[in-house]
Amino acid sequence: MNGAAGDRERAEELLLARISATAGRARLGRRRVTYRAPPTEPWRRRSATAWMRRLLRADGGPAGSPGARLDLYEHGLTAAVGRRIHAVRFDSTVVRRCTVLTSRGVTGALVLVDVHGERVVLRRGDFARSQEWWSLICGAVVAAQAPRALAALRQGARLAFGSLWVTADAVGCARASLRWTEVQRIEVRGGFVAVRTDGRRLVWATAASGTPNLCVFRFLAEHLARAGRDDD
Repeated sequence: MNGAAGDRERAEELLLARISATAGRARLGRRRVTYRAPPTEPWRRRSATAWMRRLLRADGGPAGSPGARLDLYEHGLTAAVGRRIHAVRFDSTVVRRCTVLTSRGVTGALVLVDVHGERVVLRRGDFARSQEWWSLICGAVVAAQAPRALAALRQGARLAFGSLWVTADAVGCARASLRWTEVQRIEVRGGFVAVRTDGRRLVWATAASGTPNLCVFRFLAEHLARAGRDDD
């Protein structure tokens, strides 16, 4: 093994050890899948030594930098960039969808909150198979948080999702509200959350971008609207 390859392997081993330790402290459970940064274009490749220095430097950088990786676990995820390793728990994080400007143009991103309250930005294209990890993260947050949310609603709670709110009986925003028996469906299209009554008439729309835990809101809305129709 030559020196450059050995340096790369040792850097990867060190990174994996630190990721595993971070995941252990956050009690994330078993690692399920890893996503790495896409291959760098040939004209942007760095030497193995430069790559290792970037990987281990203190200030981190964009998630798409060489050596960055995203690991999904049973109860959360780790996002590693440089010396920064964030741990996120699915049962306590807040996730938002947003649009960001990158060197490749405008793209979508998930913004999460880690176990220390810091923001973690995961951009499409930062890691391979973006559609897959995006869907898995949103689905895991719903699975971890929706049962607790439903239990709170059954006890009379009102849950807020930005300008939107839900109770066991109704859904609303600052301008209007509807009982679940009146809701036909709730859509997310063109960057907006739209509530419809009879499948044609739009009742209101609010921006989807930045709405906290929109994925949980959609699950609750679909569940409660369906229950309302069944009871009607």
